[in-house]
Amino acid sequence: MLLIKSNKKYINYQEIKKDSEGYLNNYKDWNIQLAKEIALKEKIQLTNKHWKIVFFIRKFYLKYNITPSMRLLIKGFEKETNKKICSIDLFILFPKGPAKQASKIAGIPKPSKCL
Repeated sequence: MLLIKSNKKYINYQEIKKDSEGYLNNYKDWNIQLAKEIALKEKIQLTNKHWKIVFFIRKFYLKYNITPSMRLLIKGFEKETNKKICSIDLFILFPKGPAKQASKIAGIPKPSKCL
């Protein structure tokens, strides 16, 4: 596993504090390399489409301090990008549940309501 030295501390998914389901305890511990490690553990090969959702979810969380539900994710993403997206598109990208799995990769808390 690749280690990244940052501020005299090693960042590695195995060493970062997380809850029993693997969500980061502190969203500030997140970085792109860590997202790649989480995605690998989730058996997801991140593409540009994945990254757009991951970055949107992080931005949403940082702005509103809530993890978007599936409905908020779809509506917010469509509004911000002017591109139509549906739950099927998201399930293709994140088969274990788009809001849940994308949030984990984005390093933010698990949504309270997700499929």
